[in-house]
Amino acid sequence: MKKNNKTALITGASRGLGLELAKTLAKKGWNLIINGRNPHALLKAKKELEKWTTVEAVSGNVIDEIHLIQFPEIAKQFRGLDLIINNASTLGISPQPELLEYPMEVIHTIFHTNVIAPLSLLQKVKNQINKNATIINISSDAAVHAYEKWGGYSASKAALDHLTLILAKENPDWNIYAVDPGDMRTQMHQEAFPGEDISDRPLPQASVPGFLELIEKDFPSGRYQAKALPTSVNI
Repeated sequence: MKKNNKTALITGASRGLGLELAKTLAKKGWNLIINGRNPHALLKAKKELEKWTTVEAVSGNVIDEIHLIQFPEIAKQFRGLDLIINNASTLGISPQPELLEYPMEVIHTIFHTNVIAPLSLLQKVKNQINKNATIINISSDAAVHAYEKWGGYSASKAALDHLTLILAKENPDWNIYAVDPGDMRTQMHQEAFPGEDISDRPLPQASVPGFLELIEKDFPSGRYQAKALPTSVNI
């Protein structure tokens, strides 16, 4: 196994972008702590990632505070965290209704998953975050563009963006980014367009090089589009 003694915590790493980022980091020797709601999918991901590196997989929902309190002790065993990627997210319901018809209990779940949970996780592991660490909160173009029937998800991602920028000002020793990965051919994207053919969308791998630029280079904290970043680092 190739090792670099760095550790990354990635939520929502059992599929899609989270899994692709985990694979890329694993091949570069990063230790991984991964999370996912589906225990079977998470175990499958863990077995694949263990071909390249050391992996700790913790199944659970990020809106569950009891689940989140497990991570500080795990991070301590890895001598702290050098990278956190808050990737776990929820679209809401599919097909998505207009805001005036959106069930409030679902809006609560969207904001808890997409905004509150990333902050709660960071609060819990803050003493295990190493100096010069990188924190990435996964954003969306829906955070800055007003798409009809995307109101719950869009508003939550806009809130996450602003939360990220404030965290960056309050914690200058860390690199803190809100990153829009761009359109991707994922299960969540399919749920956003039920019954439509999304095969023209790029796979999540297309967004990974931009993320690596932020992880391996020294960009100022802020909001970025992964596909608009230069791609000089090797995958």
